[in-house]
Amino acid sequence: MTTQEIGKRYVALCQQGKNDECLDELYAKSAVSVEAAPLPGTTERTAKGLEAIKAKGKEWAASHVVHGAEVSGPFPNENRFGVYFVFDVTDKPTGKRMKMDEIGLFTVENGKITREEFFYPTGN
Repeated sequence: MTTQEIGKRYVALCQQGKNDECLDELYAKSAVSVEAAPLPGTTERTAKGLEAIKAKGKEWAASHVVHGAEVSGPFPNENRFGVYFVFDVTDKPTGKRMKMDEIGLFTVENGKITREEFFYPTGN
């Protein structure tokens, strides 16, 4: 698949809430995920490897109630594509409901996503 096709498939699967299928189908086993801020409870911003990315996603899902999500894109540029996310979530530990805007930048190599980077306000 081309970068454009992978981006379209990524967005389609996310819009259907098929996050695990998205990871299994489109990501390289050695993919890297980089957050804008350290992951909760750690000083790490980076998850290395598909299993670590899946674990990070499960932790996030376990600590949030998702009331709604919008995913738009992809916005391609050579071997990368961007995706715009808007989430309506409640943080379970605090009970605070919030809107989250986020941009994801994805790098594709050899027909698989090898790197994802997320950009969002961090409060810093």
